[in-house]
Amino acid sequence: MSTPDPKRDLLRHTVATLAYRGGKAIRNAPAGFADFRGGESLRTPGQILAHIGDLLDWALSMATGMQQWRDSAPLSWDHAVARFFATLKRFDDCLAAPEPLPMPAEKLFQGPIADALTHVGQLAMLRRLAGDPVRGENYFVADIAPGRVGPEQAAAKKEFD
Repeated sequence: MSTPDPKRDLLRHTVATLAYRGGKAIRNAPAGFADFRGGESLRTPGQILAHIGDLLDWALSMATGMQQWRDSAPLSWDHAVARFFATLKRFDDCLAAPEPLPMPAEKLFQGPIADALTHVGQLAMLRRLAGDPVRGENYFVADIAPGRVGPEQAAAKKEFD
């Protein structure tokens, strides 16, 4: 049995947080949201979600010792959402495995995972600009657990009106 790694455990919790917050930002997006333009030079939500998928693929490649980056074209919204959760699951499975990571967990957090969290915030902001805001909530009391990284998330405990 392997020794618990608090840094890896925190990274897994962060990945679950990304699934919870990201799921909230992309769930039930209105028709056409993927192509919404918040400004002339801004990425569309579809482009942002593709970039998040690339970040998660990059994180997984680093965690398996085969660092690789790619720029993906946006997928249909439903396929991009499926990619988001599938890649989170593969990355979380890798983090849950007993094999040591080939790099510090902090590096995985400060690079692709922190960047993905930033982009989830952009998606939430674009939902508001598109006229379909995501309800804010007290995330401190949210039911977020390592390993829960799929589209099925716990219901919000305390959303704001």
